[in-house]
Amino acid sequence: MEPRAARGSLAGLLGIWGATRAALLLCVLKVVVFPGPDVTSDVSVIYRGWYDVLVTGTFPQDDVTWQYPPAAALAVLSPAVLPFLEYATAFFVLALAADAAALALLLRGARGTGRSRRGAWLWVAGVPLLGPTVYARYDVMVTAVAVAALLAAGRHPRAAGALMAFGALLKVWPALLLLAVRRRAAWASAAVTGVLVAGLFAVLMPGAFAFLGFQRDRGTEVESLGSLVFHVARHHGWDGEVLLNYGSVEFLGPYVSWVSTGALFLTGAALAWLVLWRLLATRFAPHTAADAAFTAVLLFTVTSRVISPQYMVWLVGTAAVCLCFRESRMGRPAALVLAACPVTVLEFPVWFGHVVASDALGITLLTIRNGLLVAASLLAARALWCATVPGRREIPTAPGPSRPERTPVSS
Repeated sequence: MEPRAARGSLAGLLGIWGATRAALLLCVLKVVVFPGPDVTSDVSVIYRGWYDVLVTGTFPQDDVTWQYPPAAALAVLSPAVLPFLEYATAFFVLALAADAAALALLLRGARGTGRSRRGAWLWVAGVPLLGPTVYARYDVMVTAVAVAALLAAGRHPRAAGALMAFGALLKVWPALLLLAVRRRAAWASAAVTGVLVAGLFAVLMPGAFAFLGFQRDRGTEVESLGSLVFHVARHHGWDGEVLLNYGSVEFLGPYVSWVSTGALFLTGAALAWLVLWRLLATRFAPHTAADAAFTAVLLFTVTSRVISPQYMVWLVGTAAVCLCFRESRMGRPAALVLAACPVTVLEFPVWFGHVVASDALGITLLTIRNGLLVAASLLAARALWCATVPGRREIPTAPGPSRPERTPVSS
């Protein structure tokens, strides 16, 4: 039987989850007014508009704000399963259900030798610290799929691969999880699932891949790491502007393309480092896949031209999976991500006007939040490298002269 203290701890965890999620629901249902701009308009206006197009059997082919892979249609159409509720209300209820599913998966992942409920506690604490934006975007649904995939990676590689591919067709980033997986069965399953699902959408719904051409003229989003250049430059004569562009608030003007190109270069460098790590790593433990996935998502988030608040849900979810394993090296990076959550809700939506205005408060909030994420990325990358690549005590600037012999340790 489960010890009384453990039962009490679980009851407390579930009680906190229930109280905080009720508060989030009250905010998105506007029973309680959350400070800042209305974050629910994306659901009631934008998602609802896409829903009206998608139910006709086609994708929004002329809408440049539709920048999502084809399976995202399932998330936008999902409120149809609750026809007795208004669209936005149904969406919020389903977001709550995805949140609950992620918690259930993390609690299940905490069972057994060498496991811990730290991951479940991180999820319970991190989600409400991000405010009502979590339930007003479909990212919590994608994160639940990613959590399921990572927890399945050790014992059920085929299921994990299929979930990763499906997640990638929901919102691309879960494809990064494949970089952390060693087993060929997972890659094969991902390939088959990806081809089949993408093929079905391409055949059944025109415009399934129109989104690929909708981001070519994007600027630099005002919350990204690169945006800090222009927040400061506005105080020194830079004559660009801040506009709603491609569905987000971005900097447009002189030198923006340079910074955007620099962000793409950093993303490429992050990918190259991850591939190098994958080639040289030989020490794999049960927690390695989760640690590597969290590191990959961190690196790609930090180097992106866009760091929207909902991206933090991805980081909280993947960090939570890491903390299900007692021996995970990601404790400090996960703590930094958790610390970044309340700063994120302050910069959006609470004081987003200060961010757009590039005033002292806005710049300070962005510097703190993005600084925490950069620190988390570097710590995670170093911890992953030192734990898995033998004979190397630090992150190298170039590949070593030879590839170490692999050990038979399974993941």
